[in-house]
Amino acid sequence: MTPQDPQFLYMILVLPSLFGLTLMGEGIYKCAHEEWSGLISVFFGMLFIAMVIFAYLFFSSYMGGR
Repeated sequence: MTPQDPQFLYMILVLPSLFGLTLMGEGIYKCAHEEWSGLISVFFGMLFIAMVIFAYLFFSSYMGGR
């Protein structure tokens, strides 16, 4: 499997990013309704998306060298 394969992009990038965006959306919704516990969801959503980006860059550079 190479980083250019659609399966790789779907598995590593699209699905986890949608999960992170869902966390962020839930947190923003809670913050808009003055539930400040939503900041935790926003934080974890950003953290999750950052991990997805890091994993994609790591695997694309790792698999690109092979």
